[in-house]
Amino acid sequence: MGQHCGRFRHLTTRRQMLVESANGFGSLALAAMVTPTGQAAIDQRAGRIRHLAPRARSVIFLFMDGGPSQVDTFDYKPALERFHGQDPRKVIGQLQPTQFDDVGIILKSPWKFQPYGQCGTWVSDLFPHIAGIVDEIAVIRSMTSNFSEHTNANYFLHTGSGLQGRPSMGAWVQYGLGSENENLPSFIVLNGGLIPPGGLDNFNTGFLPASYQGSIFQASDTPLANIVPQEVVPGGQLQKLDLIRSLDALQLEQDGADSAIESAIANYELAARMQLAVPELMDLSDETEITRRAYGLEDSFANTRTFGRSCLLARRLVERGVRFIELTCPSGNGDRWDQHGGLVDGHNKNAKTVDQPIAALVHDLKSRGLLDETLIVWGGEFGRTPFAQGTDGRDHNPTAFSMWMCGGGIRGGTVYGVTDEWGYQVVADRAEIHDLHATMLYLLGIDHERLTFRYGGRDMRLTDVHGRVLHDIIA
Repeated sequence: MGQHCGRFRHLTTRRQMLVESANGFGSLALAAMVTPTGQAAIDQRAGRIRHLAPRARSVIFLFMDGGPSQVDTFDYKPALERFHGQDPRKVIGQLQPTQFDDVGIILKSPWKFQPYGQCGTWVSDLFPHIAGIVDEIAVIRSMTSNFSEHTNANYFLHTGSGLQGRPSMGAWVQYGLGSENENLPSFIVLNGGLIPPGGLDNFNTGFLPASYQGSIFQASDTPLANIVPQEVVPGGQLQKLDLIRSLDALQLEQDGADSAIESAIANYELAARMQLAVPELMDLSDETEITRRAYGLEDSFANTRTFGRSCLLARRLVERGVRFIELTCPSGNGDRWDQHGGLVDGHNKNAKTVDQPIAALVHDLKSRGLLDETLIVWGGEFGRTPFAQGTDGRDHNPTAFSMWMCGGGIRGGTVYGVTDEWGYQVVADRAEIHDLHATMLYLLGIDHERLTFRYGGRDMRLTDVHGRVLHDIIA
């Protein structure tokens, strides 16, 4: 090797070959990490996966940021009334570590519970309107989380991981199913005014291509900056778009396929189409007065109007084929649903904000024949303790809390899971966040174990190596 030998030319040594090929190896590795199929082009409109017959085609996630109290909403516990005022250490026994070392008395619910609907599901009088739709919903009373602090619990609920940097469930849905509307993003967050702890990483794309990231729409009449075209010259916007497209095409011709450039082209074109689609979406002048009143758009409470508008927009987005829509709560209700003190005032304001608009959304979707193909998910990142924090609050409780699901293949009028007599620990049919994600994907026609993306040398998925479908709540 390395010597002239008769008619053979000078041969390259192994060390020289490795040095000269290093960049090529890196490019191969980068290509494998960036694109799971080896294809550079990203078409977010094309449906990718259909493992199962889908029950739903869209998801509306009603995120109750802060952690609503399960024992004051959907998990009635008469024992709290019998033992109200007593020391929980003596009545319940050993307590789980709390977020704040300020354990008070056993605290009964300040609200009355009663059974509603043909199913007889118990609901507190915090939710008189939602109580009227219990025959449509499945309450999961046995939810658990791995985290007791808001930021990590929010990441866990949204991404299946307690650490930032993983794709949101909305990004996974869009990656798996693509989009049905080329003029709107497929994953939209209707921000009522409060971005939850953890910030935009709750809606991020993580290691998935950037085109799957959630688009944040504000609650105002102008949801996005620069969404209204400023036409100084007739056709000016189209001329700018044509110029950008031609320059990008020239770059592709010179350098070959490039996923970043092609994604940029797609984003430019989507932004241009949104300038026509979004103003029409936000214009509610074609909605009847009856519809506006049903959603609470004429309510005297400003936050009901804000959340009602978001719920109405969610229905309009579903009609337009948007895959995943998340609603966040408005500001001005104290510290979200996070009532470490002032439980009655805080939960009353939050319930007043969301109760009527949510019930109106369910009724409206059903009347239009859309509820059967729209999965609605309600809940926060964890629950609250059955004993007081201080005198008039409740601390974080990730060991048992309630969520509910509706429409999109859900068997309405059902209750899943059982907590102990205090609503403190799960005693039957424990459900994890991974199970919630697996069930959501199943109803969309996706096998959660087969929805994967190659990253860091292994196939990543929303449910990691966990998750089971909650078949008992599926019709």
